[in-house]
Amino acid sequence: MKVVITGGTGFVGTGLVRKLHELGNQITILTRNPEKAKRLFPESIYPGVSVTAYKIGELTPLKTSLEGADAVINLAGEPISERWTTEYKEAILKSREGVTADLVAAISQLENKPETMISGSAIGYYGTSETATFDENSPAGEDFLAKVCQTWEMSAQKVRESGVRLVILRIGIVLGNGGALAKMIPPFKIYAGGPIGSGRQWFSWISREDLIDLIIYCVGHPEVSGTYNATAPNPVRMKELCQILGDVLGRPSWLPVPDFALELLLGEGAKVVLEGQQVLPSATLNTGFTYKYPTLKPALENIIDKM
Repeated sequence: MKVVITGGTGFVGTGLVRKLHELGNQITILTRNPEKAKRLFPESIYPGVSVTAYKIGELTPLKTSLEGADAVINLAGEPISERWTTEYKEAILKSREGVTADLVAAISQLENKPETMISGSAIGYYGTSETATFDENSPAGEDFLAKVCQTWEMSAQKVRESGVRLVILRIGIVLGNGGALAKMIPPFKIYAGGPIGSGRQWFSWISREDLIDLIIYCVGHPEVSGTYNATAPNPVRMKELCQILGDVLGRPSWLPVPDFALELLLGEGAKVVLEGQQVLPSATLNTGFTYKYPTLKPALENIIDKM
Protein backbone atom coordinates (compact mmCIF):
# COMPACT_ATOMS: atom_id res chain seq x y z
CA MET A 1 0.00 0.00 0.00
CA LYS A 2 1.22 3.51 -0.81
CA VAL A 3 0.66 5.95 2.06
CA VAL A 4 1.38 9.69 2.13
CA ILE A 5 1.85 11.31 5.55
CA THR A 6 2.03 14.88 6.80
CA GLY A 7 3.38 15.36 10.31
CA GLY A 8 5.61 12.33 9.85
CA THR A 9 8.43 13.78 11.96
CA GLY A 10 6.25 14.50 15.00
CA PHE A 11 5.71 12.49 18.18
CA VAL A 12 2.89 10.41 16.70
CA GLY A 13 4.04 10.56 13.09
CA THR A 14 7.47 9.00 13.69
CA GLY A 15 5.91 6.02 15.41
CA LEU A 16 3.32 5.70 12.67
CA VAL A 17 5.93 5.74 9.90
CA ARG A 18 7.93 3.01 11.67
CA LYS A 19 4.85 0.82 12.15
CA LEU A 20 3.70 1.25 8.55
CA HIS A 21 7.23 0.44 7.36
CA GLU A 22 7.27 -2.74 9.47
CA LEU A 23 4.01 -3.75 7.80
CA GLY A 24 5.61 -3.43 4.36
CA ASN A 25 3.99 -0.23 3.10
CA GLN A 26 5.50 2.35 0.76
CA ILE A 27 5.52 5.70 2.54
CA THR A 28 6.02 9.30 1.43
CA ILE A 29 6.57 11.93 4.13
CA LEU A 30 5.51 15.44 3.15
CA THR A 31 7.44 17.88 5.31
CA ARG A 32 8.78 21.41 5.56
CA ASN A 33 11.89 19.94 7.19
CA PRO A 34 13.21 17.27 4.80
CA GLU A 35 16.63 17.17 6.50
CA LYS A 36 15.06 16.12 9.80
CA ALA A 37 12.92 13.51 8.07
CA LYS A 38 15.92 12.01 6.31
CA ARG A 39 17.84 11.85 9.60
CA LEU A 40 14.95 10.06 11.26
CA PHE A 41 14.36 7.67 8.37
CA PRO A 42 17.63 7.03 6.49
CA GLU A 43 17.12 5.11 3.27
CA SER A 44 19.62 2.43 4.33
CA ILE A 45 17.40 1.49 7.28
CA TYR A 46 13.99 2.46 5.90
CA PRO A 47 13.85 1.43 2.25
CA GLY A 48 10.50 2.39 0.80
CA VAL A 49 10.27 5.57 2.88
CA SER A 50 10.74 8.71 0.77
CA VAL A 51 10.75 12.36 1.76
CA THR A 52 9.23 15.25 -0.19
CA ALA A 53 9.78 18.90 0.76
CA TYR A 54 6.57 20.91 0.97
CA LYS A 55 5.52 24.39 2.09
CA ILE A 56 1.97 25.63 2.55
CA GLY A 57 0.61 26.90 -0.76
CA GLU A 58 2.76 24.63 -2.93
CA LEU A 59 0.45 22.14 -4.64
CA THR A 60 2.92 20.64 -7.14
CA PRO A 61 4.85 18.44 -4.66
CA LEU A 62 1.55 17.38 -3.14
CA LYS A 63 0.08 16.31 -6.46
CA THR A 64 3.23 14.41 -7.42
CA SER A 65 3.28 12.52 -4.13
CA LEU A 66 -0.47 11.90 -3.87
CA GLU A 67 -1.01 10.63 -7.43
CA GLY A 68 -1.84 6.93 -7.17
CA ALA A 69 -1.59 6.81 -3.37
CA ASP A 70 -3.96 4.50 -1.50
CA ALA A 71 -4.26 6.69 1.59
CA VAL A 72 -3.19 10.06 2.96
CA ILE A 73 -2.74 10.58 6.70
CA ASN A 74 -2.77 14.22 7.77
CA LEU A 75 -1.14 14.85 11.17
CA ALA A 76 0.46 18.23 10.47
CA GLY A 77 0.24 21.00 13.05
CA GLU A 78 2.34 23.16 15.36
CA PRO A 79 2.41 21.89 18.97
CA ILE A 80 -0.16 23.51 21.26
CA SER A 81 2.05 23.05 24.34
CA GLU A 82 3.84 26.35 23.74
CA ARG A 83 3.08 29.88 24.89
CA TRP A 84 0.20 31.23 22.81
CA THR A 85 1.35 34.60 21.56
CA THR A 86 -0.74 36.23 18.85
CA GLU A 87 1.79 35.08 16.25
CA TYR A 88 1.87 31.53 17.59
CA LYS A 89 -1.92 31.26 17.59
CA GLU A 90 -1.82 32.19 13.91
CA ALA A 91 0.77 29.46 13.34
CA ILE A 92 -1.39 26.90 15.19
CA LEU A 93 -4.29 27.63 12.85
CA LYS A 94 -2.31 27.98 9.62
CA SER A 95 -0.31 24.79 10.13
CA ARG A 96 -3.56 22.83 10.42
CA GLU A 97 -6.08 24.52 8.16
CA GLY A 98 -3.51 25.50 5.53
CA VAL A 99 -1.99 22.05 5.09
CA THR A 100 -5.41 20.40 5.07
CA ALA A 101 -6.78 22.83 2.49
CA ASP A 102 -3.74 22.21 0.28
CA LEU A 103 -4.18 18.44 0.50
CA VAL A 104 -7.84 18.69 -0.45
CA ALA A 105 -7.09 21.05 -3.36
CA ALA A 106 -4.32 18.80 -4.66
CA ILE A 107 -6.47 15.67 -4.41
CA SER A 108 -9.26 17.33 -6.39
CA GLN A 109 -6.85 17.74 -9.33
CA LEU A 110 -5.56 14.16 -9.42
CA GLU A 111 -6.25 11.55 -12.06
CA ASN A 112 -5.89 8.72 -9.54
CA LYS A 113 -7.09 9.90 -6.17
CA PRO A 114 -6.43 8.24 -2.80
CA GLU A 115 -9.26 6.07 -1.56
CA THR A 116 -8.94 7.31 2.02
CA MET A 117 -7.93 10.39 3.97
CA ILE A 118 -7.34 10.20 7.72
CA SER A 119 -7.23 13.71 9.10
CA GLY A 120 -6.26 14.71 12.61
CA SER A 121 -8.24 17.02 14.84
CA ALA A 122 -8.26 17.36 18.63
CA ILE A 123 -10.61 16.95 21.58
CA GLY A 124 -10.15 20.69 22.03
CA TYR A 125 -13.08 20.76 19.57
CA TYR A 126 -15.44 20.41 22.55
CA GLY A 127 -14.05 23.20 24.69
CA THR A 128 -13.24 22.61 28.36
CA SER A 129 -15.36 21.58 31.34
CA GLU A 130 -14.95 19.95 34.76
CA THR A 131 -18.51 18.60 34.74
CA ALA A 132 -19.65 17.82 31.17
CA THR A 133 -19.08 14.56 29.31
CA PHE A 134 -18.43 14.73 25.57
CA ASP A 135 -18.73 12.16 22.82
CA GLU A 136 -18.68 12.42 19.03
CA ASN A 137 -22.22 13.85 18.99
CA SER A 138 -21.45 16.70 21.39
CA PRO A 139 -21.46 20.28 20.08
CA ALA A 140 -18.33 22.33 19.52
CA GLY A 141 -16.98 24.71 22.12
CA GLU A 142 -16.43 28.44 21.78
CA ASP A 143 -12.78 28.98 22.78
CA PHE A 144 -9.76 29.46 20.52
CA LEU A 145 -8.79 25.80 20.21
CA ALA A 146 -12.40 24.74 19.58
CA LYS A 147 -12.61 27.22 16.71
CA VAL A 148 -9.29 26.01 15.30
CA CYS A 149 -10.59 22.44 15.30
CA GLN A 150 -13.84 23.45 13.62
CA THR A 151 -11.97 25.28 10.84
CA TRP A 152 -9.53 22.36 10.50
CA GLU A 153 -12.33 19.82 10.19
CA MET A 154 -14.33 21.92 7.73
CA SER A 155 -11.30 22.04 5.44
CA ALA A 156 -10.97 18.26 5.61
CA GLN A 157 -14.67 17.66 4.94
CA LYS A 158 -14.31 19.11 1.44
CA VAL A 159 -12.30 16.05 0.34
CA ARG A 160 -15.58 14.13 0.22
CA GLU A 161 -16.45 16.14 -2.90
CA SER A 162 -13.65 14.22 -4.65
CA GLY A 163 -15.18 10.89 -3.64
CA VAL A 164 -12.54 10.20 -0.98
CA ARG A 165 -13.50 8.39 2.22
CA LEU A 166 -12.75 10.68 5.16
CA VAL A 167 -12.03 9.77 8.76
CA ILE A 168 -11.48 12.61 11.24
CA LEU A 169 -9.81 11.65 14.51
CA ARG A 170 -10.23 14.04 17.45
CA ILE A 171 -7.07 13.16 19.32
CA GLY A 172 -6.68 13.37 23.08
CA ILE A 173 -3.46 13.79 25.06
CA VAL A 174 -1.06 11.21 23.66
CA LEU A 175 1.01 9.26 26.18
CA GLY A 176 4.26 7.61 25.15
CA ASN A 177 8.01 7.90 25.42
CA GLY A 178 8.08 11.64 24.77
CA GLY A 179 5.36 14.23 24.38
CA ALA A 180 3.41 15.38 27.45
CA LEU A 181 4.64 12.52 29.63
CA ALA A 182 8.29 13.47 29.09
CA LYS A 183 7.53 16.86 30.66
CA MET A 184 5.71 15.32 33.65
CA ILE A 185 8.19 12.62 34.69
CA PRO A 186 11.29 14.68 35.69
CA PRO A 187 9.62 16.40 38.68
CA PHE A 188 8.44 13.02 39.99
CA LYS A 189 11.96 11.61 39.76
CA ILE A 190 13.21 14.32 42.12
CA TYR A 191 10.24 13.84 44.48
CA ALA A 192 8.57 17.07 43.36
CA GLY A 193 5.71 15.64 41.29
CA GLY A 194 2.06 16.38 41.79
CA PRO A 195 -1.19 17.44 40.15
CA ILE A 196 -1.39 20.52 37.97
CA GLY A 197 -3.92 23.11 39.10
CA SER A 198 -6.92 21.91 41.11
CA GLY A 199 -6.37 18.25 40.23
CA ARG A 200 -10.09 17.92 39.50
CA GLN A 201 -9.85 18.68 35.80
CA TRP A 202 -10.35 15.78 33.40
CA PHE A 203 -7.46 14.25 31.48
CA SER A 204 -8.62 12.47 28.32
CA TRP A 205 -5.68 10.45 27.06
CA ILE A 206 -4.67 7.72 24.63
CA SER A 207 -1.49 5.66 24.46
CA ARG A 208 0.64 6.34 21.40
CA GLU A 209 0.53 2.63 20.55
CA ASP A 210 -3.27 2.65 20.51
CA LEU A 211 -3.44 5.85 18.46
CA ILE A 212 -1.09 4.43 15.84
CA ASP A 213 -3.08 1.19 15.73
CA LEU A 214 -6.33 3.15 15.45
CA ILE A 215 -5.05 5.14 12.47
CA ILE A 216 -3.95 1.96 10.71
CA TYR A 217 -7.27 0.29 11.60
CA CYS A 218 -9.19 3.16 10.02
CA VAL A 219 -7.11 2.94 6.84
CA GLY A 220 -7.74 -0.79 6.55
CA HIS A 221 -11.49 -0.78 7.28
CA PRO A 222 -13.42 0.91 4.45
CA GLU A 223 -16.65 0.81 6.45
CA VAL A 224 -15.16 3.32 8.94
CA SER A 225 -16.07 6.84 7.89
CA GLY A 226 -16.86 10.02 9.77
CA THR A 227 -15.63 11.57 13.00
CA TYR A 228 -14.22 9.61 15.95
CA ASN A 229 -12.67 10.45 19.29
CA ALA A 230 -9.13 9.09 19.51
CA THR A 231 -9.11 8.75 23.29
CA ALA A 232 -8.99 5.80 25.67
CA PRO A 233 -12.41 4.77 27.05
CA ASN A 234 -11.39 5.58 30.64
CA PRO A 235 -10.40 9.24 31.14
CA VAL A 236 -9.17 10.23 34.59
CA ARG A 237 -8.95 13.38 36.64
CA MET A 238 -5.55 15.06 36.90
CA LYS A 239 -5.12 14.05 40.56
CA GLU A 240 -5.68 10.38 39.69
CA LEU A 241 -3.26 10.59 36.76
CA CYS A 242 -0.52 11.94 39.00
CA GLN A 243 -1.20 9.38 41.73
CA ILE A 244 -0.94 6.53 39.23
CA LEU A 245 2.17 8.01 37.65
CA GLY A 246 3.75 8.34 41.09
CA ASP A 247 2.89 4.71 41.89
CA VAL A 248 4.40 3.47 38.64
CA LEU A 249 7.57 5.51 39.22
CA GLY A 250 7.74 4.65 42.93
CA ARG A 251 7.51 8.33 43.86
CA PRO A 252 5.00 10.38 45.86
CA SER A 253 2.50 12.74 44.22
CA TRP A 254 2.30 15.51 46.76
CA LEU A 255 3.46 18.82 45.34
CA PRO A 256 0.76 20.54 43.27
CA VAL A 257 1.76 22.82 40.42
CA PRO A 258 -0.14 26.10 41.01
CA ASP A 259 -2.25 27.62 38.27
CA PHE A 260 -0.13 30.77 38.03
CA ALA A 261 3.06 28.80 37.31
CA LEU A 262 1.51 27.13 34.30
CA GLU A 263 -0.04 30.38 33.14
CA LEU A 264 3.39 32.03 33.25
CA LEU A 265 4.72 29.24 31.05
CA LEU A 266 1.87 28.78 28.57
CA GLY A 267 -0.24 31.91 28.86
CA GLU A 268 -3.70 31.38 27.40
CA GLY A 269 -2.71 27.84 26.41
CA ALA A 270 -2.68 26.85 30.10
CA LYS A 271 -6.48 26.74 29.97
CA VAL A 272 -6.38 23.43 28.10
CA VAL A 273 -4.48 21.77 30.96
CA LEU A 274 -6.08 23.63 33.87
CA GLU A 275 -9.68 23.00 32.79
CA GLY A 276 -9.57 19.83 30.66
CA GLN A 277 -12.53 17.82 29.37
CA GLN A 278 -13.99 14.33 29.83
CA VAL A 279 -14.18 12.78 26.35
CA LEU A 280 -15.54 9.31 25.60
CA PRO A 281 -14.85 7.40 22.33
CA SER A 282 -18.38 6.08 21.85
CA ALA A 283 -18.31 5.94 18.04
CA THR A 284 -14.76 4.59 18.04
CA LEU A 285 -15.75 1.63 20.23
CA ASN A 286 -18.67 0.94 17.88
CA THR A 287 -16.25 0.39 14.98
CA GLY A 288 -14.92 -2.76 16.66
CA PHE A 289 -11.48 -1.31 17.36
CA THR A 290 -9.85 -2.94 20.39
CA TYR A 291 -7.63 -0.92 22.71
CA LYS A 292 -4.44 -2.48 24.06
CA TYR A 293 -4.52 0.03 26.90
CA PRO A 294 -8.07 1.03 27.83
CA THR A 295 -7.00 1.95 31.38
CA LEU A 296 -4.21 4.23 32.52
CA LYS A 297 -1.98 2.22 34.85
CA PRO A 298 -1.07 -0.57 32.38
CA ALA A 299 -0.43 2.09 29.72
CA LEU A 300 1.96 3.99 31.97
CA GLU A 301 3.68 0.79 33.13
CA ASN A 302 4.31 -0.18 29.51
CA ILE A 303 5.68 3.26 28.65
CA ILE A 304 7.96 3.48 31.70
CA ASP A 305 9.26 -0.07 31.10
CA LYS A 306 10.42 0.97 27.62
CA MET A 307 12.14 4.19 28.70
